[in-house]
Amino acid sequence: MSPEHTAGSSSLSALDRRTVLAAVAAAGCATALTPAAARAAVPPADPVERRMRGMWIASVVNIDWPTRTGLDAAAQRAEFVRLADDALAWGFNALFVQIRPTADAFWPSVFEPWSQWLTGTQGQDPGYDPLEFMVETAHRRGLAFHAWFNPYRVSMQADPSALAPGHPARTHPEWTVSYGGKLYYDPGVPAARRFCQEAMLDAVRRYDIDGVHFDDYFYPYPTAGSDFPDEETFRAYGAGHPDKAAWRRHNVDLMVREMRDAVRAVRPNALFGISPFGVWRNAATDPRGSRTTAFQSYDGLHADTRGWVRRGWLDYIAPQVYWHIGLPAADYAVLAPWWAEVVRETDTELWIGQAVYKSGTAGQPAPWQDGKELTRHLTLNATLPELGGDLFFSAKDVRADRVGDFAAMRTAHWRQPVLGPLPARLDKGPLPPRPTLEVRREGRTGAATLLITARARGNKNIPFRYAVHRFPGKPGRRLEAGSASLVAVVPGGKETVYHDAEAPAECWYAVSAVDRLQRQGKMSRPAY
Repeated sequence: MSPEHTAGSSSLSALDRRTVLAAVAAAGCATALTPAAARAAVPPADPVERRMRGMWIASVVNIDWPTRTGLDAAAQRAEFVRLADDALAWGFNALFVQIRPTADAFWPSVFEPWSQWLTGTQGQDPGYDPLEFMVETAHRRGLAFHAWFNPYRVSMQADPSALAPGHPARTHPEWTVSYGGKLYYDPGVPAARRFCQEAMLDAVRRYDIDGVHFDDYFYPYPTAGSDFPDEETFRAYGAGHPDKAAWRRHNVDLMVREMRDAVRAVRPNALFGISPFGVWRNAATDPRGSRTTAFQSYDGLHADTRGWVRRGWLDYIAPQVYWHIGLPAADYAVLAPWWAEVVRETDTELWIGQAVYKSGTAGQPAPWQDGKELTRHLTLNATLPELGGDLFFSAKDVRADRVGDFAAMRTAHWRQPVLGPLPARLDKGPLPPRPTLEVRREGRTGAATLLITARARGNKNIPFRYAVHRFPGKPGRRLEAGSASLVAVVPGGKETVYHDAEAPAECWYAVSAVDRLQRQGKMSRPAY
């Protein structure tokens, strides 16, 4: 994320199923399905809103997790469990977790050493498999897990001798470049590019992730008065390109396209996407660009982000539009519509990277101090049908919410539950089986407890989430399409409990299962 260089509760109740089931059994207030209810025809699941509600969890320099190096395995796990529980309570449906921040790994990689951000010492085993634990923790809560990789950065300092013994950057110094006080793999060296791809694909092959995520770091952000020192590499590999800039873009294009192809070959249902710097090019430079006067990723990072979308190389793009509405150089109200136009008539999802880290931070301009800027952003987003959600940087700032900006945005825009995005290429295949449903009321009125059971054999077809629909009216009333309200989306499983504290006296329920890809099955038989 660029800040590195600049910088409900009802759903939770479903997690403790045994406790809730015991309480329901003790209450002894079950209402069996009446013949009328059993016969009532439930309409097909109504189209529900689909939005990405994602949270970045950064590991480099211990931004979010672990909060510091040297925590033991139990403390690290406890911190991540709290993050996942909080994400669910806050309304998120996906986590984007940085697992390869500096050419090191948050899993027992066969290519690269253990990350220094775990133990404080690169190469030191943390005593467990963090990636395996994080994926399982997220999935138990119905949260998608996107593995966030930094392709080329080797170290936050420039001395190769400070790397772990046997580090590939030490054994292959011809792959590396020192620039701006940091160490990088040179994107122009084909062997280095292939190695980085294999190092990342090791995690894709071995872990049940939902996506592969790159941020905005390709060629590094320029250091004033110094060009990235790849003249020798350009002489060796740049034949056929009109200039070094075009060659650099070609190198980044190869990384993106080849990774897209490899991810789909290895894990076809995983999404591949990128969260680039928010400005592709300014209109003064290129008439296709945005009405901005900012740094340009096309020229400065050699990342043709617009071109990747137009060529169909990405499942989604999540530009970091980290500026307030009205900023002359890079106005959010200019850039969000510009990106909507970029993805229009493509199969690429558009999500916006939101700078919650700026909210209430000293030194940020006035719009970031009134606790309303994120609400203004999502209000504008609602006018753009191409825009399918948001990612928030980052977890510690969501938790801090210094001026209540995130909380106000949730109240204004996240009151309605949503399903996660379903890209067009995955919107096919068998739907999850309809679950069975029993509803227990506290007397004839008051809160309702829903007992949801999957129709699954063994560990197959177990729903990832459940969508809980509530219909108005008296029992026995014919259920009509369009009359349901989606009141909750809760974690799945073989048996799940949802407690509806706001149940009206007269209502019906039906529940649909949702799979990992966010495909929604048919509704259950109605119950009340």
